Amino acid sequence: MKKRHEQKLIILSFGLFILFSAPMILLFNSEKELFGFPMIYAYIFGVWFFSIIISFVIFKKYDE
Repeated sequence: MKKRHEQKLIILSFGLFILFSAPMILLFNSEKELFGFPMIYAYIFGVWFFSIIISFVIFKKYDE
């Protein structure tokens, strides 16, 4: 794996660590709903989904 791809994955890991920290998650702990789901669930699964997409793009470029 190229060094810059490894660096991108490390940056993604630190970003996810910050986004999944308790203060960030508690910002979305409210009674509001998005498409019938509580905001905290929408936030957690949204961040998770986008992290998978970003990881896929990074690994896809690694294969080329």
